[in-house]
Amino acid sequence: MSLTSALGDDWVPAPDGVRERSAARVILVDGAGRVLVVRGHDVNQPERSWWFTVGGGIDAGETPVQAALRETREEAGVVLAAEDLVGPVLTRTGIFDFFAETCRQHEVFYLARVAHAVEVSAEGWTQAERELLDEMAWLTPAELRAQPLEVFPPELPDVVDHLLAGWDGEVRHLGVQLDD
Repeated sequence: MSLTSALGDDWVPAPDGVRERSAARVILVDGAGRVLVVRGHDVNQPERSWWFTVGGGIDAGETPVQAALRETREEAGVVLAAEDLVGPVLTRTGIFDFFAETCRQHEVFYLARVAHAVEVSAEGWTQAERELLDEMAWLTPAELRAQPLEVFPPELPDVVDHLLAGWDGEVRHLGVQLDD
């Protein structure tokens, strides 16, 4: 698999040479205070895996809201409407190594709530996602903190706690983060 096909056409070189893209992510929480997270790994480091929220690249001509809805449907099989999304509640720029290349992703996060841990499905995963994504789970912030794997963004358990207490309408900016 070539780097371009693995990363996708939406990853483009920035003026500094680092491949980057914009992405929309969804912090999907259920009535029990659990957040839906995906566990994935890098093919170049199969022993290393991490948890992250549902989401992905914003396609050409797509708004962040449209991308968030599409990604939630494709990655988790959960169909949401635009009015189900709150926010954006969080933004960040993550810099990380993936496929042996440094990448930069500008992310906008939305909150969505479901009454209970709805059944999720990997049926919409692309071939690349099937090779890189391992499982999905509903985890509480405490469970995210207690488990041994990395979590992206690292502040996700605190963010979920904050959102569960009641979002104050302020978009939290995490700035540039190096995701080792």
